[in-house]
Amino acid sequence: MLEETLLGARLLIVDDEEANVQLLRRILDGAGYTHVRSTNDPRAVTGLLDEYEPDLILLDILMPGMDGHQVLEVIRDRTPAGVYRPVLVLTSDHTPDAKRRALSGGAHDFITKPLSPSEVRLRARNLLQTRFLHLELQEHAERLEERVAERTAELEEARLQTLLRLARAAEYRDDDTGEHTKRVGRSSGIIAAAMGLDPERVESFRMAAPLHDVGKIGIPDSILLSCERLTPEQVGVMRTHCAIGHALLSGTGVPLLDLAAEIAISHHEWWDGNGYPHGLAGEDIPLSGRIVAVADTYDALTSTRPYKEAWSQADALEEIEANAGRQYDPRVVEVFLGVMRKKVVVGAL
Repeated sequence: MLEETLLGARLLIVDDEEANVQLLRRILDGAGYTHVRSTNDPRAVTGLLDEYEPDLILLDILMPGMDGHQVLEVIRDRTPAGVYRPVLVLTSDHTPDAKRRALSGGAHDFITKPLSPSEVRLRARNLLQTRFLHLELQEHAERLEERVAERTAELEEARLQTLLRLARAAEYRDDDTGEHTKRVGRSSGIIAAAMGLDPERVESFRMAAPLHDVGKIGIPDSILLSCERLTPEQVGVMRTHCAIGHALLSGTGVPLLDLAAEIAISHHEWWDGNGYPHGLAGEDIPLSGRIVAVADTYDALTSTRPYKEAWSQADALEEIEANAGRQYDPRVVEVFLGVMRKKVVVGAL
């Protein structure tokens, strides 16, 4: 069913060079996409956004009259809040500044020319998967909200299942058991309780934390599952999972999903300001992100992954303690170590 949905997606190519347009059409036709439109005039994008409502835009940057960066501004201005409409930039400009400017301007992925057909198909597929998962989540949230007055209990259960399934969808890609997200949720709840948060907020943390890495859905397997050291460019792509996760979860108006969006965008920020994606520091980082950062690191260190062996519990705790005040909130680390020393059920962490 998902495959049929992807192949039925509406794709829009924006490139002033007709030869480039025809090449992209052949690449996309070869992958089975049947709804592909194109324009050589970037000024036509405004009308096409309203008329065609594309699910994915493949955009050139170096165009006369109106370049791709200006087109990105148009797309951003005409895309409603909470709507995830991905843009894949394809350009012959190989400079790091071009990539940074495109991604900061609203692009969701970036490929340099000459194009690799397999890479174009992979990136397009990943972005479309994210697009349709986001639409599905929005539609599901809307249906649930319509029933909230008369079926509150059923609504809460459905929300929980949506969270868990989205979390597993991301986690199964690099954790065959899918248990990492559950453990991070449980341990985040335990830390929050030990910090004195009220029970309702503790439960919200426990339920929302498993979605911290849902943005990995949008990261290519070649990067996510790599056993080799990632290149700086690949690291940059990997780091976009925070923004992808935030885009997937935000704008629904559902408090639990708003909290999950906050966690997704903030759990890689560092206490000293050297984290990503926004370089927040200290208490400017949401408490939810500070708690999940510790819970996530502990479980990641003590788990086996395709690219690493599991650390011992003692080594993992030593590493976290050594980075208190640098990477992690010292208070959160203090509480976490206290919980561990009291031997709270280790399986829950």
